[in-house]
Amino acid sequence: MIYLDNAATTRLAPEVLKEMLPYYEEYYGNPSSIYYFSASCRDALDNARQRVAKAIAARPSEIFFTGGGSESDNWALEGIASAAKGKGNHVITTSIEHHAVLNTARYLENMGYRITYVPVDRNGMVDPGDIKKAITKDTILISVMYANNEVGTLQPIREIGSIARDNGIYLHTDAVQAAGHIPIDVNNDMVDLLSMSAHKFNGPKGVGALYIREGVDIHPLIHGGAQERNRRAGTENVPGIVGMGRAIETAAERSCEENARITHMRDVMTDKIFSSITDVRLNGHPDKRLPGIINIEIDGVSGDTLLMNLDMAGIYVSSGSACTSGSPEPSHVLLAMGKTEEEARSSVRISIGRYNTEEEIGIAVLELAQIVSRLRNI
Repeated sequence: MIYLDNAATTRLAPEVLKEMLPYYEEYYGNPSSIYYFSASCRDALDNARQRVAKAIAARPSEIFFTGGGSESDNWALEGIASAAKGKGNHVITTSIEHHAVLNTARYLENMGYRITYVPVDRNGMVDPGDIKKAITKDTILISVMYANNEVGTLQPIREIGSIARDNGIYLHTDAVQAAGHIPIDVNNDMVDLLSMSAHKFNGPKGVGALYIREGVDIHPLIHGGAQERNRRAGTENVPGIVGMGRAIETAAERSCEENARITHMRDVMTDKIFSSITDVRLNGHPDKRLPGIINIEIDGVSGDTLLMNLDMAGIYVSSGSACTSGSPEPSHVLLAMGKTEEEARSSVRISIGRYNTEEEIGIAVLELAQIVSRLRNI
């Protein structure tokens, strides 16, 4: 098996699992209980909060644990919209966001809010000038992803943050693909809310976090108990949170060395693909992109058919976001970048991660070239 779909999810790191296990077997108390047995769980939450905060240059008090990236995105948009009711009803986002943002924006539209979907260029990058032009007196939130999950393009978040700050508007960024992979400083970027998800950086599934800058007025998304300082009800997933803390700390410690290694493999694989397969194009920005994502368009081949053939060969890639897997619609990201439906349907995403090797890259390209040749002949 050669797993090259790390943008969908990553393998749980052994050191992360090791740190999680005691909170299933030994320290299983409810962190909200006041007796001594639960103190270790409360301490574990505090420790994880500090680790996550450090990774993005935030304060521990600004980190709120959630059930994943989608919940964090939903909370950011709905929570700000609800808190700002009466102040304004306009939200700015982009046409290439993850559906956790896009579908929440459409929900807000149904609730009477106005949404502006700013376009992107052919490389999948938004122009900060377009964000600035879209601002009105009623704008309450700007939401732009840090890095695109399908093509890997990095957005000019710092420039957008400056525009938002100058206009007194909150900036949210979906950093689910970026956190744990590239350095993030929420203060330098002037970000007010940031979403992340543990399973994207070798942590467990079903746990994420929302960074909320101190002073931001936001309403809870989930109501109930007083957990997460009265902002996110529900008994905390202590083992998952512990795992997230360890995973992001490890990712930050390894980032320099690991990014260089993964970028090298990405470039080697891209060169091998272009030298062994004709009529191939790279989707996304050629330079300003995540270390591990390669999105390619291959003329004359259906992406879905290619995926099935690679699957039978034990090689796992994707045709886009795992959250839209099985959808009959072509990628909304590629369409927003100006691709035709046929071009979008001829594209696949390869995403390299911590456990991939150069040997696997060579085998995968050889198999890919043979499958493409066979499919074109058919």
